Amino acid sequence: MIDSSYYRFLGATEEGHERFASTQATVSNWGPTLQHGAPPSALLVRALERCGAREGTRLTRVVVEILGPIPIAEIEVRSWIERPGRKVELIVAELWASAPDGSSRAVARGTAWRMETTDTADVVHVVDPPLEPRESGKSVDLTGMWKGGYLDTLDWSWIAEIGCAGTGKVWAKPNPALVEGEELTALERLFVIADISNGVGAKLDPDHWTFLNTDLTVHIFRVPEGEWIGVSAETTTGPDGVGMCAGVLYDELGAVGRIAQTLLIRARS
Repeated sequence: MIDSSYYRFLGATEEGHERFASTQATVSNWGPTLQHGAPPSALLVRALERCGAREGTRLTRVVVEILGPIPIAEIEVRSWIERPGRKVELIVAELWASAPDGSSRAVARGTAWRMETTDTADVVHVVDPPLEPRESGKSVDLTGMWKGGYLDTLDWSWIAEIGCAGTGKVWAKPNPALVEGEELTALERLFVIADISNGVGAKLDPDHWTFLNTDLTVHIFRVPEGEWIGVSAETTTGPDGVGMCAGVLYDELGAVGRIAQTLLIRARS
């Protein structure tokens, strides 16, 4: 049975930091004790959106750094405004967890530019064409490494399957809430999906290779609408164990932003 949320709110610390329990809906396809990168990314975005929130502003670029394995455990979220400003400000959020020795450490960090918005509807120009309609996709049996935990929490409609020649393309919709009892914001929904890009664009067989992303950078030129998020992505593999996944993110009206991820590529022993 799939959990109804990725996290459950546990209250605040004396310092005012929020605490969350991680559910089995966050489990990574790379290991049963690790969180997939997508739910923690969305939890960071939740903190970034709420930190000093002001009307007439929004997040425009988010960078998530994975600082170490994110355990299926209690998570503490800390956030602050690093560089204040009326039109442009930089916000930081971190996820903290207990290490095996009992000490606490940051396991992920998100930074975001938040900008003041204004009406530019008369000059809209979008470079990336829309993704093929969701209705033209199909369901695919995600077996082996591509099944279980977080991946089972999504509805899928595949336009071009994993490992295809060229760009992988998919529509995906999360079923659980990010935090129990809360409605997903548009950007939380985007980031619950965005981190699947390196899987969507994969060309290597996960039975023989690992390709974990150490980060993701998302530039958002339009806030997405609706429940489904589209991803088109393709991975470039270099000669020395480093790769890069680059892609476009969509809602059903068209492109909303671009994503890039650095990949640590290793042969399985």
